[in-house]
Amino acid sequence: MNNLILLVACFIFGMALRKGGRMPDNAPSALNSFIIHISLPALVLLYIHDIHFTRELAYAAAMPWILFAMGAGFFWMAGRVLKLPRATVGALMLTGGLGNTSFIGLPMIETFYGHEGIATGIIADQLGSFLALSTVGIIVAGLYSSGAPDARTIARKIMLFPPFIALVVAVLLIPVDYPLWFSAVLKRLGDTLAPLALVSVGLQLQLGHLAGNGRNLALGLVFKLFLAPLLLCFLLVGALGGHGLVTQVTLFEAAMGPMITGAIVAIEHDLDPPLVTLMVAVGIALSFFTLTAWWWVLRAV
Repeated sequence: MNNLILLVACFIFGMALRKGGRMPDNAPSALNSFIIHISLPALVLLYIHDIHFTRELAYAAAMPWILFAMGAGFFWMAGRVLKLPRATVGALMLTGGLGNTSFIGLPMIETFYGHEGIATGIIADQLGSFLALSTVGIIVAGLYSSGAPDARTIARKIMLFPPFIALVVAVLLIPVDYPLWFSAVLKRLGDTLAPLALVSVGLQLQLGHLAGNGRNLALGLVFKLFLAPLLLCFLLVGALGGHGLVTQVTLFEAAMGPMITGAIVAIEHDLDPPLVTLMVAVGIALSFFTLTAWWWVLRAV
């Protein structure tokens, strides 16, 4: 519960700082840059190093990839039918196709499922959401941003994406024991991710943008909070026969609100920033209620 209070407080602080004109105009960009280059790589180096992957966690790792593929297809078709701008389609793919499986997901898992569900959440986040963002997410961001870079440029962005570099290094260092001081430093740096990200979103949120983005916002959130987890429930439970705590937590992660780091990548690529900030802010607020409903439904799994 303390983590959730922290997130809400930081989001409110961000809005208050923007309203009071206490931060420079480029403050969100500076915060986002720190998150991408320092906070997230530190978390990756810390948690990937200690992950022990087992076969029963395969669904948790695969879920975010399936979710992103469904989201990309859904929003591509919606874009063609509704004649949405390319930047808007890309923004919806990155926010509606990736869940906030880390600094909203893990506290919510601990709240509803206890410490026993945390390992599944980390697998879903690090090998699923984060890795999908670092690869296909960067590809989507590059393709839908202005200029449409070629394959070499996209590949270069993936290879130089700081969290992806950290992932490769973390995997290579699995056989090596971290010194206690190194783990402590990584944890302190990683702990900055959630508060800085929520402050950044709060700084950029302008509810005046709601009027012009209502349809697209509803499209993205209905898919992310309801349709996507429902389809994945049919797949994992109905088709594959999944049950028990791992399946419950996996589907609970699928129902999370939009991924803040994915939103940051979308904003960095100038993919409809007003819609992106609304997706994250409204999505996270609504998810506190929708996740409670999903937890109640998933008790039967």
